[in-house]
Amino acid sequence: MRLRLPTNVPAFAVLQDRDFRAIWYVGGLHEISRRMELFVLSWFILQTTNSPFQLGLVMVFNNVPRLLFSLFFGMVTDRFSRRRILAVAQSINTIVAVVIFWLIVNDSLASWHVFSAAFMQGLSRSLDDPARRTAMLDIVGEGRIVNALSLDQISNTVGKMSGPILAGVLLATYDFAGAYVLVMTVHLATLGMLFRVRIPSFQRVASQTEPAWRSIAAGLKHAAKNRLLLGMLFITIIMNAMAFPLQQFIPAIGRDNLQVGVVLIGLLGAAEGVGQLIGAGVMSTTRNIMHHGRIFVIGSSTVLLMALLFVWSPWYALSFLLLTASGVGQSGFATMQSSITMLSAPREMRGQMVGLMSVCIGLGWFLGPLEIGGIAALFSTQWAISVNALVGLLLLLPAVIFTPLVRNPAGQPEPATAQD
Repeated sequence: MRLRLPTNVPAFAVLQDRDFRAIWYVGGLHEISRRMELFVLSWFILQTTNSPFQLGLVMVFNNVPRLLFSLFFGMVTDRFSRRRILAVAQSINTIVAVVIFWLIVNDSLASWHVFSAAFMQGLSRSLDDPARRTAMLDIVGEGRIVNALSLDQISNTVGKMSGPILAGVLLATYDFAGAYVLVMTVHLATLGMLFRVRIPSFQRVASQTEPAWRSIAAGLKHAAKNRLLLGMLFITIIMNAMAFPLQQFIPAIGRDNLQVGVVLIGLLGAAEGVGQLIGAGVMSTTRNIMHHGRIFVIGSSTVLLMALLFVWSPWYALSFLLLTASGVGQSGFATMQSSITMLSAPREMRGQMVGLMSVCIGLGWFLGPLEIGGIAALFSTQWAISVNALVGLLLLLPAVIFTPLVRNPAGQPEPATAQD
């Protein structure tokens, strides 16, 4: 049945496209299961080891695959069926969830299993990210990509909010096995939804038939010459090393500093999602955004400032509000990050550029949790996050001053048009 929505609102015009709705639903379900799984695995590590360092290792293992494989997977995305790549990625998630559930039921789950599961989830995400985001651009076109990515941010945010809440409630009620039953169910539902996804095919250009190493080298050369893209990638590393690892330490801050239980910690983990939903909702209804870099930098600064304030908050309600404000900043960061990446690349290199972006994300997440976890073990989680937030704010300045990130538009999108 055809969905009828007013097309004078950009987000509604994008939602008229059945193919976009299908891949949008898949992304939302995937994020719910991913966030649930990470929360459950992180809570297991915190409860069994009581170690901030090992808690940080969960996200290190989750992001190492991005650092190692994303550039190659981005090239694969430019050469092969994006729908099949998405199916492979989701199959990995489903199999890993079944294995972890079996280990829980048999009382055999150990820390190394958790780290292995986090690694495999990161591997699947390294496949999923470039395939799904470039597929969205294939479906909606350049003129509506910001609105499409804002809607994608909304579905991701719903997952970010509901995943920790569901996990917290199920852990408090049924323990780990009960939580993983729902994780497996959502993974299977996501895999089933992929059969409804249709992605436009396109003709390969000559560069997509050349050797893989040459294609990757060409992508790196393109990125090195694009100063706006370099500024975005530099800030991406900074944010993923010094700002976003805070998310992994929310359970420790909630338990030790705010002294609340697992359900309220789950709600606290969803606070950023509330802010992201607000920010993404505003951007999804905005037309003709040109200076993507300005929103990107403002969002980055907001996240770092809120992190600095959050770790010293003595009250749960204030902590929730600060994380909500951080979420608004994150929505600007994430939406413009993907928009800048794809609008700054020719069609045949978009997968590679998203892959390169994921490499930078993986590099940041590899360095950040290790360093923050180490400082937290020696001093405190509060001081570790505070120092990183301050240094992160200072390191934004070189990208703002020495690259055209905040001065020049990212590409020239086609005019937005309504589509049936």
